[in-house]
Amino acid sequence: MKHTQLTAIVIGTGFGGLAAALRLRALGYQVTVLDKLPAAGGRARTFTRGKYEYDAGPTVLTAPVLFEELFALFGEKLSDYLTLLPVKPWYRMQFADGRQLDYGGDTANIQQQIAKFSQADADNYPKFLAHTEAIFKVGYQQYGDKPFNALSMLRALPQLLKLRADRSVYNTVAKFFKHDAVRRAFSIQPLLVGGNPFNTTSIYSLIHFLERKWGIWYPQGGMRALVQALVDCGVRQGVSYQFNQAVQGLVLENNAVKAVKLANGKTLAADIIVTNADPALVYEIWLSSDVPKPILHNRYKHSMSLFVWYFSTKKIYKNVQHHTILFGDAYRETLNNIFNKQILDDDLSIYLHRPAATDPSHATDYDSFYALVPVPNTGADIDWAVAAPAMRQLLGDTLQAKILADLNSELVDDFYITPQYFETELASHLGAGFGIQPTFFQSANFRYKNKANIKNLYFTGANTHPGAGVPGVVLSAKVLENILKNNVN
Repeated sequence: MKHTQLTAIVIGTGFGGLAAALRLRALGYQVTVLDKLPAAGGRARTFTRGKYEYDAGPTVLTAPVLFEELFALFGEKLSDYLTLLPVKPWYRMQFADGRQLDYGGDTANIQQQIAKFSQADADNYPKFLAHTEAIFKVGYQQYGDKPFNALSMLRALPQLLKLRADRSVYNTVAKFFKHDAVRRAFSIQPLLVGGNPFNTTSIYSLIHFLERKWGIWYPQGGMRALVQALVDCGVRQGVSYQFNQAVQGLVLENNAVKAVKLANGKTLAADIIVTNADPALVYEIWLSSDVPKPILHNRYKHSMSLFVWYFSTKKIYKNVQHHTILFGDAYRETLNNIFNKQILDDDLSIYLHRPAATDPSHATDYDSFYALVPVPNTGADIDWAVAAPAMRQLLGDTLQAKILADLNSELVDDFYITPQYFETELASHLGAGFGIQPTFFQSANFRYKNKANIKNLYFTGANTHPGAGVPGVVLSAKVLENILKNNVN
């Protein structure tokens, strides 16, 4: 039964907030969406500098079915409003010795790529694929959109342990592959959701099967086109979007959230408040100090942060793929420096995004890129006023030597963001790029609850179940829908 004459406020227009707004509207709520930024997108916003435009965050779309579901709620088709282009290969893995592995495609293609490093590992790939499928069926299909509490976690535990969810992604990959390069290629996915492959629960091995099942796509016109399609869908259905509206706090009465207080002094009331903002911000700043915090609130370990360099060149680098992952010499040691020692490492591993490889409209009279380097979050003792220019120079020199010849002389536009951007602009606790880390004891029921312990308050986004990454945050809105439809406590 649809809810009628109920009102909802959604705070934040990241993918979790945009998806939540549509699902709430489909349930019959009158929905108002607030965002402190001047346009929608959150981490998926667009940076515009004259004629140069850059995807700020997510660079591809996996599990497009999740977005198709949102349009289908209103009898619409995503394909009527957005063209999705296949990314091939998904990623080019380039190692320190110059060898490459083009990751993606069907089983035969992937085996052929692995065989360049190890025939034995290539022969074992189908077993790895089968294992990731088994995890996918449990972690994604069975529990991905279901709300968790202590009882449901207890029920799921035997299945998760049978699949060895207590193992790390790297240790799981190492059971199937022996060559160091192959192990790196198939264990790096947790970094895309903020985790260290050496302690991220192997549940996230399902990412490989998810990619195999639905492929990897890029919206024609950039990720901004997907963001705009979601907003336009909401507008057609009567959702109200208000930008440049910073939230200052939440108004409580009798342990229930009744309204949102804006920085301009206005107060907006609603029957429920859904926030896509970092729960740490909500509990520490938006709620009064006497409001009880979740048990694990002060114990969570947060993800690494990111240094991202955005740049355009007058040269078109036609032979560079949409994604190139450039590995440094070390792997475990570099990740240990980032996550545990919290120090900067000169041995860079780089994620390079070149959208024109998939969408030629990005390459008219220039080429555009972003290069991302995982770095410690702001809990580390790093002075980014000093470290950032040095990182930018090292990053440019490394890319010029390894991938983009003559880069430094071809630049026509560039700028960068540091962990401080995530902390201040996006209000992410400790400047974490992906919220809390996806370890076993920070997954499912151990994450921030999608339904808060305060009445009328709900959460979506990377810190909630099922986790970070575009599919995860979009699924969190489906979890919210299931809570409201089934009145889950």
